[in-house]
Amino acid sequence: VVYVCCAPETLRELMLQAGREGLTRGDFAFFYIDIFGASLQGARFPEPQRPWRRGDRHDASARQAFEVSPPPAPRPTGCTRTRPMHPHPPRAPTLCTGTRPMNFIAAAFHDGVLLYAQAVNETLARGGSIANASAITRQMWNRTFYGVTGFLKIDENGDRESDYSLWDMDPVRGDFQIVANYNGTSKKIQMVPGRKIHWPGNVVPSDVPPCGFDNSDPLCRKANLSTLEVLSLIVSLILLAITVTSFFIYRKLQLEKELAAELWRVRWEDVQMSSLEKHLRSAGSKLTLSLRGSNYGSLMTAEGQFQVYAKMAYYKGNLVAVKHLNRKRIELTRKVLFELKHMRDVQNEHLTRFIGACTDPPNICILTEYCPRGSLQDILENESITLDWMFRYSLTHDIVKGMQFLHNGVIVSHGNLKSSNCVVDSRFVLKITDYGLESFRLAPDGDDSHALFAKKLWTAPELLRMESPPARGTQKGDVYSFGIILQEIALRNGVFYVEGLDLSPKEIIERVKSGERPSFRPSANVGCHMEELGQLMQHCWAEDVLERPDFNQIKVQLRKFNRESSSNILDNLLSRMEQYANNLEELVEERTQAYLEEKRKAEALLYQILP
Repeated sequence: VVYVCCAPETLRELMLQAGREGLTRGDFAFFYIDIFGASLQGARFPEPQRPWRRGDRHDASARQAFEVSPPPAPRPTGCTRTRPMHPHPPRAPTLCTGTRPMNFIAAAFHDGVLLYAQAVNETLARGGSIANASAITRQMWNRTFYGVTGFLKIDENGDRESDYSLWDMDPVRGDFQIVANYNGTSKKIQMVPGRKIHWPGNVVPSDVPPCGFDNSDPLCRKANLSTLEVLSLIVSLILLAITVTSFFIYRKLQLEKELAAELWRVRWEDVQMSSLEKHLRSAGSKLTLSLRGSNYGSLMTAEGQFQVYAKMAYYKGNLVAVKHLNRKRIELTRKVLFELKHMRDVQNEHLTRFIGACTDPPNICILTEYCPRGSLQDILENESITLDWMFRYSLTHDIVKGMQFLHNGVIVSHGNLKSSNCVVDSRFVLKITDYGLESFRLAPDGDDSHALFAKKLWTAPELLRMESPPARGTQKGDVYSFGIILQEIALRNGVFYVEGLDLSPKEIIERVKSGERPSFRPSANVGCHMEELGQLMQHCWAEDVLERPDFNQIKVQLRKFNRESSSNILDNLLSRMEQYANNLEELVEERTQAYLEEKRKAEALLYQILP
């Protein structure tokens, strides 16, 4: 804040120079103290309300500079010919004789003489002497009266307290107008209704400059660096720039090296088809259950209603799952190479590990980790496998964890989530497969077969309505698919089970796609077990995608449903085995006590019989 006190003629030149120095851009606010109100009143300038205007080539610059210079001036109130005698007039008078304003200095001298005369009379009335200047001066203190300059007050220190008006320039019209009045008696500012102060930069200036009034703030002090220090700083910055640039160049070269190395590539000569797979293929069975090692067995599916069994092969001595693609060739564009690299980089417990891909025609295929327990769809459809709610929650948690990792990573979304793409490994850990590699996926054909519609039962309605849905799908579409899988796990009545209706997959797809009200969805009645689980299903397959939760929210809700159990099947199995062991120990202890009691009774009876 800069206060300026000078002649009105000098003010314009000063503000023009301030504009040239860049001080009128909003960082500074200038207040011009106009004691006599000469800059905005009288006929000294062509337009008194526009002190910036002189009719020359500098008017535009002066106007811009005056926008940051509101001048406080003595408060004008109107003209009167005589001084009112009543103590509280409605309006304090200004200086007028006839129609011409009086000289402010003469008027102030007039009021000063009156004040002095009153002080002399009061001093003499109290028996004082007219020669006692100190007594007369103190008699003028702490006094109020009305003079030709208006209401006048002398405070206890002998200073006059005056009223002032704050003038501000209208940025549109360019003329100054009163926006606030300061009352020297009450020491309060009253804003004029309907007007406001146009501060520079539309921000009220701070009380203290950022660096202090004398730039004494240590943070603002400019250190005087020696030549050696300046050179050292420059060299350090250059070295830092070279280091950062070298790092990015190295990362770029490493990325190009990884893309060129094609670590994902698999030669078909290195893939040895499993004899067990050949046997299953010749037998043509839909489901083979091997009971070795577990009551739940090893599940492998052949040609069925919804899916094709997972082909197995040996690659570098390891059993892998092989997915053949009905493609004549794969063009290895840069986009495809990045997709393959991202697949190799994905590492998560609940996602099948990507082994590699073979792009040698006609054996174009993808190799992934093989999970011997089969797919979730196989397990749910096998009535010989009993799944309590602990196991169902464990499987559900595994799906949520895998999808949460996909959605938060570079893959972004799955696009083909269904129960047949959820497989279980030998440790009963569910893993999601058939994710990523959107360039390898075939566009849906126009086939009107039963199998094609059966594959779409997990697809969200907004994707069904698209002529060319994205190959990677959407995150909200994955949530819808999860809701369908959740109903499969909860009811074990097949995919998209609707109570009381027996519809074909095509009929189901047509009703979902039509968007009828209420929306056509599977039955969400899970019985008396968990009402919240049914509500979660309905939220997941909501028609409005904004109403569907994400997998972070789903994970939190599932934890609320199953707080007492772990989400891992093996952990739950170990916990149950520990519980069984404790029960067996209690049972053995109880039977031992019963045996000892019977032994004691037998010995007592024997002693009674023998002499």
